[in-house]
Amino acid sequence: MTKQDRAVRTRLALIRSAAEQFEARGYVRASLAEISAGAGVSSGALHFHFANKAAVAEAVEHAAARALRRVAARGRGGEGCALQRLVDVTHQVARLLCGDVVVRAGLRLNAEAVAGRVRDLRREWRECVHELLAEAERRGELAAGAPPHRTSAVVLAATTGIEVLSREDHGWLARPSLTDLWRLLLPCLAAPHLADALDPAGTGPEVADFEAGTAVGGDLEEASPAGLALR
Repeated sequence: MTKQDRAVRTRLALIRSAAEQFEARGYVRASLAEISAGAGVSSGALHFHFANKAAVAEAVEHAAARALRRVAARGRGGEGCALQRLVDVTHQVARLLCGDVVVRAGLRLNAEAVAGRVRDLRREWRECVHELLAEAERRGELAAGAPPHRTSAVVLAATTGIEVLSREDHGWLARPSLTDLWRLLLPCLAAPHLADALDPAGTGPEVADFEAGTAVGGDLEEASPAGLALR
């Protein structure tokens, strides 16, 4: 492993350790000493990568945003029934939240509006829902009286509520919980000819086995700036 790769891995370890502290303690109570200890590095190594705690928090939010963006892009760029893709991507997002502390911490930091930042981590999800429902309408998949803008509001309220509740109980992110939600919503949203074609539990093995740890685990190459050195 080169010195540059080791430096990148140190940075990613610090981001993950910070996420664990931010999720458990919140931004104000988390300390840089605990973050560096959790990553197994010195405080000097932390300050080499990050100027202060606000910079660490920004890195956590950035990693979380990228992970959420990748999942949303899979649903928006897929083929086949748009409503089914919406169901599938909600299961994938839930799996990501359940398995990735960086994404959970990023959303908590975003909700706390740390350091006055205005990044909106839920924007990508809102756009994903809007686009998939607009596509569903174009394809004749929505029931009469279920316009995309009203349907989007219901889906966003339900999924955001589950994400907030899951901060205290990850059981809200379990596949059965989302399946029950879609069993209630789909009969109201879907056109009659799709009544028996949609699967509220999601389709494909990737829904159940969606990879965890993608917020920082897949970023090794992207996080490798030229000349980065290990302290």
